[in-house]
Amino acid sequence: MSKYRGDIMDRRGLLQCAGWAGTGALFLISGGVASSITLDAALAAPPPRGKVKPFTFLQISDSHVGFDKPANPNARGTFIEAVAKVKAMPVKPDFILHTGDISHLSKDAEFADADAIIKEAGVPVFHVPGEHDMLDEGAGKAYLARYGKGTKGSGWYSFDHGGVHFVGLNNVSNLKPGGMAHLGEDQIAWLKKDLAGLPSSMPIVVFAHIPLWTVYADWGWGTDDSLQALSFLRRFGSVTVLNGHIHQIVQKVEGNIAFHSARSTAYPQPAPGAAPSPGPLKVPTEQLPSMLGIRSATFVRGNAPIALIDSSFA
Repeated sequence: MSKYRGDIMDRRGLLQCAGWAGTGALFLISGGVASSITLDAALAAPPPRGKVKPFTFLQISDSHVGFDKPANPNARGTFIEAVAKVKAMPVKPDFILHTGDISHLSKDAEFADADAIIKEAGVPVFHVPGEHDMLDEGAGKAYLARYGKGTKGSGWYSFDHGGVHFVGLNNVSNLKPGGMAHLGEDQIAWLKKDLAGLPSSMPIVVFAHIPLWTVYADWGWGTDDSLQALSFLRRFGSVTVLNGHIHQIVQKVEGNIAFHSARSTAYPQPAPGAAPSPGPLKVPTEQLPSMLGIRSATFVRGNAPIALIDSSFA
């Protein structure tokens, strides 16, 4: 059990959280299988029993602290806004998953600024790197110095919380411009070993920066060796894969595995193939808040498929 578990919320607190998010994700777990529930059903449901207790977590991605181009001249400010929304929640999440591109240029001052901002949320944060976090001459030395304690290799790790197994992966090391992401043999071998002793009834949440499925190969929006990694996950009843990188919501369900990309807190990117290349997308100022956001997820018991709902800044 994770030492980071917070106080367990009652059902009223959980519903208040989902109501605040507007587009927050409400999860349930029954018999070890993660699922979703409507608010009406949650109101009518009996209190959860058993070892799996309700808990919430949030996903924040692509804060790009240090970015100041026309797509969003104040990316730092919108990251502060995201954290303020978390801080204002009536029931705090147990932790935050940041799925990479914390910084824009891997500068130590950018990491320090990002840490100071997210600290205001008042909850633990788990990180995986984005390619913008590994631009320094040490190929991620600054990132690993801050966030790599207790991790393996170039920053991969796992932890258990509330009956759920979380796996953080690094698929951005040695990434070439326009090329596909890559996990590598060492990380894949570690993943196989990490999952080997787990019962197939345990819910799994995998989080990485670049999608583990191919969203758009021409822009490198995928991971070239993900099939082997995903093969280890197919025996589990519930697998959720969260990523950032593409700065927009794209979802896919393949068998027992649900893939979900997230909005950025900094700037949007074009839809796959809708522009000559990916990169910061300039939109009218009044439209920008609707294209930035965060994701909340709550695990309780239930029997419906997983549903993820996202919260924009609009």
